Amino acid sequence: MDASVLLALRDPAGVPFYPIIFQILYVLTWALHIAFVLLSLGSLGLSLYGSAKGSSDKYWSILTPHLIQTGKISVSILIVLGVAPLLFTQVIYDPNWYVTNTLSGMWVFIFIYSLIVGYSMYYWYYYANKAQKSSSTFIGFISFAILVFAGILMHNFTVTSLMPTEWMNMYAPNGVVDTSGWTFNVDTIRLAFMVSLSIPVVGIFLQNYSRFLSTRKDFEASFIEYSAKLGTTLAVSGLLISAVLFVAWMFQINYLFHPVSLATIVGVVLLLAMAKTNRNSYYTTLVLVIVALLISTIRELIRFDLMIDLGYNIYDYPVNLEIPTIVMFLSTFLIMGFVGVAYLLTMAWKVGKNEGVFDGSKDALVSKLGQSTLYIMIAWMAIYFAWGIGILFNNIL
Repeated sequence: MDASVLLALRDPAGVPFYPIIFQILYVLTWALHIAFVLLSLGSLGLSLYGSAKGSSDKYWSILTPHLIQTGKISVSILIVLGVAPLLFTQVIYDPNWYVTNTLSGMWVFIFIYSLIVGYSMYYWYYYANKAQKSSSTFIGFISFAILVFAGILMHNFTVTSLMPTEWMNMYAPNGVVDTSGWTFNVDTIRLAFMVSLSIPVVGIFLQNYSRFLSTRKDFEASFIEYSAKLGTTLAVSGLLISAVLFVAWMFQINYLFHPVSLATIVGVVLLLAMAKTNRNSYYTTLVLVIVALLISTIRELIRFDLMIDLGYNIYDYPVNLEIPTIVMFLSTFLIMGFVGVAYLLTMAWKVGKNEGVFDGSKDALVSKLGQSTLYIMIAWMAIYFAWGIGILFNNIL
């Protein structure tokens, strides 16, 4: 695969804004997406252990439903957040995106239905556990297996997109065209590293969980201490495993001594020290966010360097500025998105801190954020449809 073929596969319309902005947004949104992917896998996997123990352990009888709820919400968030990085990579790396979807077309369809079935079974698991059904653990294992399978398929799409020199062999092995869409590629070390991150992520989550509940009077101090120690154990052991796998991955692709790789290793070491002492898990979480951004950056750097070596430079992509579109996107992302997320986070925080029934209508901050979110949503819908209808009639009349 040479540069001429890759350039021919680019969108002739160009990109609506400067490519570096889409690159930065991709790094940011993928980090957010993978954070909830790892939290969902970690919390679901840990909840299976608690579900298997049943109600015989008083600590796990409290912790398990909370983990299930965390995982359930995380899956919904990761699905929503997963759309953005796909869109951004589609804009600047469209040859990689469309060729991969052609070569692995059947797996793409299977991925979509696997996600639907796996998430639906997660709800089944949630209600079975709530009803204390003996089959809840088995149902949870099936849901967990399907969701992990969906993650492996997404890994396959990523790895295939990073193999442009092999695309022709995948499409026509031995000179015979294969349009089945069953192309499947796995990088074992890379996949193991990504999955292993779910252990420290759920560990640090448990540290935050125990710290958050420490102000509540309706939770025993012994339970809070138990969940904090469990979180520390998982965070430390998980970070050690992830660190080894990360070094192996970087060594495999000759990026071990790259500045971003070294910064990631330093971040993991700092994260390890903070997780072990567990003085303030909220600060640990901030460092975790930085490490996630570094991992997302190294992923993008690998792809960028690979495409540069083949003569495909995203910064040479033709730019046709569409200012109205960019303004609409930024206003949606910054205004509606930030206010809406602030409302949900504030509500969740106050509900968790309240020992009784929390009435949001009597809280000034929650009420103000809720009303602002509603008004912004109404204004956004009015502008969106008026704008769309205006453009439609302008083009056909």
